[in-house]
Amino acid sequence: MLRYFRRQTAEKGVIFWASLLLFIGVLILFSASKGVLAKEGIFLKQCLWIIIATIAGVFIKKIDYRDFQRIAPLLYFIISLLLIAVLFLGSAGASRWIRLGIFNLQPSEFAKLITVITLAAYLAEKDIKRFPVLIVSLFIVGIPFLLVLKQPNLGTAFIFIVIFFAIIYEAGATRRQIITLFMLGLLSSPFMWFIMRPYQRERILTFLNPMRDPLGKGYNLIQSIITIGSGGLFGKGFLRGTQTKLAFLPEYHTDFIFCAFAEEFGFIGVIVLLGIYFMFFKSIVEVIYYTRERFARLLATGILVMFIAHVVINTGMTMGLFPVVGIPLPFISYGGSSLMVSLISVVIVANIKENTIMF
Repeated sequence: MLRYFRRQTAEKGVIFWASLLLFIGVLILFSASKGVLAKEGIFLKQCLWIIIATIAGVFIKKIDYRDFQRIAPLLYFIISLLLIAVLFLGSAGASRWIRLGIFNLQPSEFAKLITVITLAAYLAEKDIKRFPVLIVSLFIVGIPFLLVLKQPNLGTAFIFIVIFFAIIYEAGATRRQIITLFMLGLLSSPFMWFIMRPYQRERILTFLNPMRDPLGKGYNLIQSIITIGSGGLFGKGFLRGTQTKLAFLPEYHTDFIFCAFAEEFGFIGVIVLLGIYFMFFKSIVEVIYYTRERFARLLATGILVMFIAHVVINTGMTMGLFPVVGIPLPFISYGGSSLMVSLISVVIVANIKENTIMF
């Protein structure tokens, strides 16, 4: 009886907590739209994306998640083509978006979820302890990783690495395999410095010492920390943020949306927000715990780690704990592609719960 109750709580929890986070995101974006960015119509665009994503979610909710296992190769092929196409058709400086009328499509956001689906589908029927299986798994993640890195989008590329290790661990990879891969990655990391773009190197150096260029490369990070600190214990109040409203902090509606929230709701508000994220993660963990189907467990694990990585990296970079990278805060940051992938991922987890026999 207790297990049944916890199972129902997990099923409703993942939708409930995601909806609550989405509501918070709408509130803070409404506040952000009252600043100098009001002319961009970010609030109305986000509301439209919510409607589109909800319709997509309702459609996907009717699909058995096992169908994704069957069509995983097709999805992987399509997203690979889009990642290649964006290198030639991309807009807005770095080649990350494909222009679709008034909207921008970011294939790298969808690539993360599709890579999770593809890797989970492959390892659901293979033994990761076999060397050829491990190599194929590396290729599955490596292709989108390299294409996203080429855009260049170092932050998103890093998410693929986290997803890879999480899924192979859940699939039963040995400690020796994981340590060997980790050490190889660690030893090869210095070579990344030589293939980075100049502005990416500057981000690393700025992370180590923001004051080396306080009015240039270090400006965003310095203003981010100031904005968070200005919120104090209880915040300045809803719609009363000054650092964001007056645009002292750039990109406060996307990558630095956490700062806008901290300024208006303070330390207490941040604790509440992180608590909601924790409950959201916990609801997915419970789904993973109760499902006995291998593909479902691997798929939910990849989705969970994808969300956790986004929250940790986004909040960490705004506080100076990580280099500044273009990682959105799930359900909160402005951006249609990120929102669409987040809602679809939640629907898939809920679908796993409904269609898997659990004990």
